[in-house]
Amino acid sequence: MHVEFLVEEPSAEAALRNLAPKILRLGDTFDVHPFQNKHELLHRLPNRLKGYSYWLPEDWRIVVLVDQDSDNCQQLKAQLEGAARRAGLVTKSSSRQGQDFRVLNRVVVEELESWFFGDPEAVVSAYPCVRPPFAAAARYRDPDSIKGGTWEALERVLQKAGYYRSGLPKIAAARLISARMNPDRNRSRSFGAFRNGLIRLSQRSAGASPT
Repeated sequence: MHVEFLVEEPSAEAALRNLAPKILRLGDTFDVHPFQNKHELLHRLPNRLKGYSYWLPEDWRIVVLVDQDSDNCQQLKAQLEGAARRAGLVTKSSSRQGQDFRVLNRVVVEELESWFFGDPEAVVSAYPCVRPPFAAAARYRDPDSIKGGTWEALERVLQKAGYYRSGLPKIAAARLISARMNPDRNRSRSFGAFRNGLIRLSQRSAGASPT
């Protein structure tokens, strides 16, 4: 199987290039196509999917990944699902029991950095001056419920430990942390949904029974 990832920014690309090989089956291939921002991805997605629908090989799949930010999660997911439906592509959410699907839409709650908070061991491994107990603080215990922006929260944690005084380099941090992440231990529910969807996508393409 080959997976085409469509993501909203280069930091997501950096993370997926490390994470995808840890989740996909051995022998699966992938590529990651970043847009400049979320607005551009959503604007260009309908035509991009329509273009794929004309030539997509049988063993290719598409994964669309966007941050929720301050949007309504259900409305954002419906927008992604609608773009695939109008392109004539079956999504995981719209597929019937046993039906193959070509598109997996996933929304990160609230931002990519919530996935990093979901694996505090990876954060500490990437940045040894960060004290491990940071993850026990009430504000960080549930990665998908961090208030005030997760990238801002990660920046505060790292700056408190002496890193990035002039501001968080999102791409560099995404690359460093994701390289140390273990997909099976992540506490973020949205990461779990992404991981499980990607596993099922790979299994169904290989003809295996989904778990």
